[in-house]
Amino acid sequence: MTATLTRPPLTDSSDSLLRFVMRADATVCAATGLLVAVAADPLSRLSGLSAASEWIAGAALVCYGAMLYLLAAAPALRRIGIGVVTASLLVAAGTLAVLIAGVLPLTTAGVVMTLAVVLCTLGCAWWQYLGVRRLA
Repeated sequence: MTATLTRPPLTDSSDSLLRFVMRADATVCAATGLLVAVAADPLSRLSGLSAASEWIAGAALVCYGAMLYLLAAAPALRRIGIGVVTASLLVAAGTLAVLIAGVLPLTTAGVVMTLAVVLCTLGCAWWQYLGVRRLA
């Protein structure tokens, strides 16, 4: 007697792109947050923010990454994906508004680091948007 296991091809799953990008985003956010939290003091001297602000931002990124990783396992992913894309766009727009307003005492390096984070956020949002579109 021989048992044959059949697996559907990878192209059958229409939500695989969205799940992959959400998990990649979660992993990058959590790793970056951990790095920022651990190196809060040296980063604060570089960015112009306080060490406490850096630590809080890092901890928030770790929490967001963990939450996003858990959400990526949900069975119905379309609404979650739309919410994640929307939240990412709002965070990017809000961050840019804060930079333009000059509310924070950021150094040039702090502005460059913040813009890099905004670009990464928009890049992930774009790939997540493409994943959501595949579900429609």
